[in-house]
Amino acid sequence: MEVDVADIKRHNSFTSPNIRRAPISKRVGRERCHSYNAQDSKKPGSRLQPAKMSFRVVRSSKFRHVYGQALKREQCYDNIRVSKSSWDSTFCAVNPKFLAIIVESAGGGAFIVLPHNKVGRIPADHPLVGGHKGPVLDIAWCPHNDNVIASGSEDCVVKVWQIPDGGLSRTLTEPVVDLVYHQRRVGLVLWHPTAQNVLLTAGSDNQIAIWNVGTGEVLISLDCHPDLIYSACWNWTGSKLLTTCRDKKIRIIDPRKGEVESEAIAHEGSKASRAIFLKHGLVFTTGFSRMSERQYSLRTPDALNEPIVTVEIDTSNGVMFPLYDPDTNLIYLCGKGDSVIRYFEVTPEPPFVHYINTFQTPDPQRGIGMMPKRGCDVATCEIAKFYRLNNSGLCQVISMTVPRKSELFQEDLYPDTLSDEASLTADEWLAGEDAEPCTMSLKGGYVAGRSTTLTVTKRNALATPRDRERDKEPERSPTPAARDAPPAAATPPPAFTAMVEKQLSDLVEEIRKLKSVIVKQENRIRALEATVKAGLAPPAPSPPAPSPPSPPNNHDDAMAPDEV
Repeated sequence: MEVDVADIKRHNSFTSPNIRRAPISKRVGRERCHSYNAQDSKKPGSRLQPAKMSFRVVRSSKFRHVYGQALKREQCYDNIRVSKSSWDSTFCAVNPKFLAIIVESAGGGAFIVLPHNKVGRIPADHPLVGGHKGPVLDIAWCPHNDNVIASGSEDCVVKVWQIPDGGLSRTLTEPVVDLVYHQRRVGLVLWHPTAQNVLLTAGSDNQIAIWNVGTGEVLISLDCHPDLIYSACWNWTGSKLLTTCRDKKIRIIDPRKGEVESEAIAHEGSKASRAIFLKHGLVFTTGFSRMSERQYSLRTPDALNEPIVTVEIDTSNGVMFPLYDPDTNLIYLCGKGDSVIRYFEVTPEPPFVHYINTFQTPDPQRGIGMMPKRGCDVATCEIAKFYRLNNSGLCQVISMTVPRKSELFQEDLYPDTLSDEASLTADEWLAGEDAEPCTMSLKGGYVAGRSTTLTVTKRNALATPRDRERDKEPERSPTPAARDAPPAAATPPPAFTAMVEKQLSDLVEEIRKLKSVIVKQENRIRALEATVKAGLAPPAPSPPAPSPPSPPNNHDDAMAPDEV
């Protein structure tokens, strides 16, 4: 084989056989470094300085090592026909007792309710909650009653349901109450965090209605949005309302006054945006930029138009749902169609929203639900639990844990969390009162209580103002002596007593006549049986002779001579 010497001399590496050349990647980096130093050395009075070692300070946080773990398929829920609606909703709601998922249903809308112990493959004929005439768009569990759930549908009706303990044994079609107000489909239902039986609904008619579910009437109606309402969120005490709209604005509203306190453009993109209140009053939003890049921002209520921080994430087109944990100040971003869950920690130090980690799954998610802190397992240091809905019909359970060596209760991970007790009644909240949510300790774990039935008392629309005031007067608590005394017998009025006595006497007379007829028929049957036994043909019946009416007190059961 002949080798051209001229070709060999072209390569510097072969001109000096004793010199070994570094790889190309290292060589390029070295050349860049030498050229940088050479430029500095050409400056007058410059001297090569020794390289200084850089130290990176690691942020101190107990949630830096949060990681997610998907449970086995046997511990998840399979064969669920998740709704194929294009509405931007999570399609899933969870509480410590039940898991509710919006499903496909023929002839209307429905959702399935499963107890947490019913894992595995769900039968196709499992009972549903199906009373809507159109597809169900949103569902929400009551935070103060784990057996009550509200649903909004395309049939413009909001229904409130009572789920029995242990789940459904047959399809439920009768709700506790129907809430009819909206003229177009209802795509958002949201319970009040502190007031009992207060429910917010928003429809495609750009209206917001705040209901008292206990009476089935509208307390407040808000008409301050020019376009479709994307999301709504209460603040920590339930005194303010935060909404996002199709006009790209976020609004902070005082619902009892019906006034918009502040508004600003959240994200410049035309796609749907979301906004939530954080525990200490800050506002966290997700949306799209003008170039359709997904982004999130953190703002203060006093300056909504000047975000503290705005960060672009990626260029996906799925709407991001921010799920917030007020106990740990962690925010989980779950995008529709994504296969990842990103989680961040909000702190007072810059950059204020710290990226922690990303949980990766192979399948895209169609919906997601977050378990309240009451339903987390404190023995395994579980700080969050998610229920992901896949397109294949699998509801995957994901547990977020903080690894700890000790098996004792970790008080720094579990401060007092929201309980299932209400701080106010609906009337107290409507009157202007505010209160902090009731909290509870998770030490020893949470045990779900027995179900309490939701009672709905319809108010009389024709009642006079005096009657309404009388109904609102609270009953006085009895004294101890009156409480221990036996109940006194009620004395009915004389007119009522006379009417009851007359009805009783008429009833006795009717019973006496009926008894007389029965005795006569028994005697007649007895005579016919005796004739058949004797082998004689029964004589032709003749018309009975008219007999005089018997006196009322005559109990003679003898029959007439010509009567058989």
